[in-house]
Amino acid sequence: MQCRTELAPDLLACPVCAALVHADELKRLATAADAATRSGSARAARDQWQKALTLLPPKSQQYTAVQSRITQLTRQIEGDGTSAESSPRSDKPWWWRTLAAFGAVALLLGTKLKFLLLGLTKLSTFASMFAFFGVYWSIYGWPLALGIVVSIYIHEMGHVAMLRRLGIAAGAPLFIPGMGAVVMLKQHITDPLVDAQIGLAGPVWGLGAGLAAAGVYLLTGAPVWFAIAQITGFLNLFNLTPIWQLDGSRGMHVLSRSERWTVVVAIAVALLLTEQRLLFIVGAVAVWRALQRDAGPGNARVVATFVMLVMALSLLARGVK
Repeated sequence: MQCRTELAPDLLACPVCAALVHADELKRLATAADAATRSGSARAARDQWQKALTLLPPKSQQYTAVQSRITQLTRQIEGDGTSAESSPRSDKPWWWRTLAAFGAVALLLGTKLKFLLLGLTKLSTFASMFAFFGVYWSIYGWPLALGIVVSIYIHEMGHVAMLRRLGIAAGAPLFIPGMGAVVMLKQHITDPLVDAQIGLAGPVWGLGAGLAAAGVYLLTGAPVWFAIAQITGFLNLFNLTPIWQLDGSRGMHVLSRSERWTVVVAIAVALLLTEQRLLFIVGAVAVWRALQRDAGPGNARVVATFVMLVMALSLLARGVK
């Protein structure tokens, strides 16, 4: 001890200076526990914290903090359907669990998988997608980068699917690092309802991608899937901003003035429920659009879709500030 106080063998902390007797061992155990957590082994992390708990005074703040971590890890293990004696999933390396989760998303996409794979046969799409992935891999690591790329691709293929359904010619999705992706139309759209259907199809498919990622997170407990779900929600919510060539602007064209105010109210409610600050921007632009005189003829289905997207994507993006 720094205070040079002689201690009894069973003491865990100095009664004079309150220094922990086993400070060095506690640091080693904490480092090992953090490493186990990062590798996805909740059981190993819990074992390390349980060892640390025996070296801490029961009435200390450190004891309470470690006990709380053990409780959280226990809930995580039990929630995954595993136990301390048998935790096969946590023994798998993180890259294996990530690949398995991507496979699970493919299964969730079901009948849309063939159509989504068809888009990758275009060299321009695949090459730009790979370049986009490379940029974000260097920033966020490959699992999160791949999740973002796939979610944006699904969003854009939503536009493509609606264009094909309406018989409108368009190019393949093109990825632009730092901006996202675009689908270039080969003909001018004059019907506001058609434009709204094309515009909102992207966020609808994007919402599906975000919900799929959230579902895989619930099944696997891998934090990267929670991050992918939230970022997907955030990006698609941003696209609902009714300005310029964003999807929200195309969806707003057909709405009557009263329907535009309905969207504004939905944005306000979503802001109160989720505290998602991006809604301040989306809402401000929506108010501006509602005050304009060039309102559309109105369409109940489009306004219902717009409101649903605002609420669902705001909840999905709640953790992204």
